[in-house]
Amino acid sequence: MSFPLLTATAALPALGAIATAAVPAGRRAAAKWLALLVSLGTLVLAAVVAARFEPGGARYQLTESHAWIKDFGVRYELGVDGIAVALIALTAVLIPFIILAGWHDADPLETKSKRWRPTQGFFALILSVEAMVILSFEATDVFLFYILFEAMLIPMYFLIGGFGDRAHAGSDENAAAQRSYAAVKFLLYNLAGGLIMLAAVIGLYVVAGNFSLTEIAEARANGTLDMATNTERLLFLGFFFAFAVKAPLWPLHTWLPNAMGESTAPVAVLITAVVDKVGTFAMLRFCLGLFPEASEWATPVIMALALISIVYGALLAVGQRDIKRLIAYASISHFGFIVMGIFAMTSQGQSGATLYMVNHGISTAALMLVAGFLISRRGSRLIADYGGVQKVAPVLAGTFLIGGLATLSLPGLAPFVSEFLVLVGTFARYPVVGIIATFGIVLAALYTLVLYQRTMTGPVKEEVRTLPDLRLRELVVITPLIALLIFLGVYPKPLTDIVNPAVEHTMSDVQKKDPQPEVEAAK
Repeated sequence: MSFPLLTATAALPALGAIATAAVPAGRRAAAKWLALLVSLGTLVLAAVVAARFEPGGARYQLTESHAWIKDFGVRYELGVDGIAVALIALTAVLIPFIILAGWHDADPLETKSKRWRPTQGFFALILSVEAMVILSFEATDVFLFYILFEAMLIPMYFLIGGFGDRAHAGSDENAAAQRSYAAVKFLLYNLAGGLIMLAAVIGLYVVAGNFSLTEIAEARANGTLDMATNTERLLFLGFFFAFAVKAPLWPLHTWLPNAMGESTAPVAVLITAVVDKVGTFAMLRFCLGLFPEASEWATPVIMALALISIVYGALLAVGQRDIKRLIAYASISHFGFIVMGIFAMTSQGQSGATLYMVNHGISTAALMLVAGFLISRRGSRLIADYGGVQKVAPVLAGTFLIGGLATLSLPGLAPFVSEFLVLVGTFARYPVVGIIATFGIVLAALYTLVLYQRTMTGPVKEEVRTLPDLRLRELVVITPLIALLIFLGVYPKPLTDIVNPAVEHTMSDVQKKDPQPEVEAAK
């Protein structure tokens, strides 16, 4: 029996979460270092997964399969394709930086309510989210995926509701109410999506007789499973609704600005750069893989929703006065590009969407974490409270600018490649949609540059005159992320080599081929 590498990659952070939570209350530093070491160990295992994955090999590799609930045909079944490998790597890379960035975010606070912030719990919750996200990328049993899809809401709820932004430290009661509202809204939206998905999961079992993604796909290919058209469409809608909430896609997006705004910056990164990727990943693996006809049937409406997300999110980002909410609305716009690339049903679009998931995770992490460092210094999230920061903290301002330029997809930085591929792939099949979507790029330049201008340039405000520049720990967090943005912007081949074969399998599932350009014959 071979070593269960996929299980180990998810089990290490899960066991690390338990060990971190068990550290005695007076040993906060030990809990922090233990969590960091576990996250680095998980990164090593994720690197081994990537090294052992063969892009030209079988669709699902490093597979594991064990009986779980025999009476209902539920199995503990794991396997990774290129898309899953890329997202597991993204998760494993970001978690150590999230832990380092939040090194002091859960330290005890002396406030009017004497609220205690349990350090061990904070880092244990982060590791538990990492474990469930990685395992959800590995799961090829639909029921197992559903359990993980819902279970990750629990630690996220406590991270949002229990560990608020220090910018609110002076107004305990109001801050607690806002955090509670954001956490409950996050939970209710995602639980509603999960309940609808549960009905669809049960319906899938009734139709297919099992939950195995590979067995269902094989049965559909050889003709032993033929879903009625209306049944397939209803099941697709049940799955897609849950994934659209998680993504988030307009009009199911309203929980995200509240959740990101009231969370600490590292938790905000965990939400949008890690957890939300489960939704768009699942659209590729489950919606297109299980329900190809229904996916094609729903594509016009989904493309319209994605287009609205792109423009609507960017427009609201332009008008924001709160730095973190601006980044949240920018993420909604970016998720619109990802969904648009997935349902463009072209290889360029789906490759671009997968790269966008990875690159958006890195760029948002860089921008949000620098913004978090800035906010922790000044104690305010309001853009109007800043000005002239580049004169007193030039390194902070410079990294903030690079993160912002990556967000607007500047050529030479990683998100440009993915956004370009999404637009090319969309234009090939839906030229009008592709043309309108480019308006989102213009708006991205507007909200990013206006944000930088209002916070970093101009006269130095008295309140920011004494702000310190980035410290060593903060530089250790930001520098590798900036380096990744530049490296993948100049040389994306390592990612595309892993992702493209998986995209070919997905295109085969939906029986689509790339449109051929119309070339006028020479006279």
